[in-house]
Amino acid sequence: MGVAVGGGKAVPRYLQIAEDIVQQIRAGSLKPGDQVPSESEMVERYGVSGGTVRKAMLEIRASGLVDTRHGKGSYVKARPPVRHRSSDRFRRSLRQGGKAAYLAESEQSGATAKVSVISIGPMAAPDGIAQRLGVDTGTQVLARRRLYFRNGVPVESATSYLPWDVVRDIPELFAENPGGGGIYARLEEHGHVFAEFVETLQARLAAKAEASELALSPGAPVVHLVRNAVTDEGRVVEVCDTLMAADQFVFEYRMPATD
Repeated sequence: MGVAVGGGKAVPRYLQIAEDIVQQIRAGSLKPGDQVPSESEMVERYGVSGGTVRKAMLEIRASGLVDTRHGKGSYVKARPPVRHRSSDRFRRSLRQGGKAAYLAESEQSGATAKVSVISIGPMAAPDGIAQRLGVDTGTQVLARRRLYFRNGVPVESATSYLPWDVVRDIPELFAENPGGGGIYARLEEHGHVFAEFVETLQARLAAKAEASELALSPGAPVVHLVRNAVTDEGRVVEVCDTLMAADQFVFEYRMPATD
C-alpha cells in the first residue's frame, strides 16, 4: 500500500517522496549509517513507478544527507553536530590567532567549514535591531549577510548589523573576507574592545523561505539566536541575527556557581 505524503499539496509525487525521506533523516528515524530504502522498496511503499523513485532519489542526493555507493545503495551520512561552547567560543586568543568562532568550532568537530557571503552594504536598521544598537529605527547601518556550510550542507544563516559611525573608517568590514579572526578582530584593532557577548535563543519551526535556504524540510526545527557584542564602554557595536538548523548544533554553557 502506498504511503501518503505531502499533505495533499500540489507538489509532484517525486518531490513528496523525497521530502518524506529527508524528514525521516532529519527526525532521526533514518540514522547515520542506515540504508535508504531501495528502489523496489520505495515503489512498493509509495505505490509509484521506478522512474518516479529515481527522480526522488536525485532530490534526496542533492540534499547532501546521503552517500550513494555504486551497487550498494544510498546511506545516511554521519553529521555530528557542531558544539557551541558559550564560555569559550569568543575568547580573544582565538581572534588574535586568526580564528573566527564558527570555523574554530567546525574544526574541533572534524567538519569541513565554508562561509559564503551573500551581501554586504548599508541598510535601514529594522526596529528590533535598532533597539539593540541604541539607534533610531531606520538609521543607516552596515549589514553583512552570510550562509555557513558544514561538509557542503548549509547549516546556519547570519546577518551582522553594525553602527555606521563605527564601521565607516574600517574598510575591512566592507570586504567579503575581513581577515583573520573575522569582524570582531577588526573591531578590536580599531579600539572597540569587547567586554561581553549576550545571546538570546529561541527554538521554533522554520518558515518556508528559511527552510529552503538551509535545505530543511518545511516546518523543521531551527534555533533563532540573536547576539549583542558589547564593548568595555558598554556600547553594542554589533547585533548578529542567526538562524541555525536545530539538528546541527549542541549548545554548552558554563555558569559560575558563586556570586
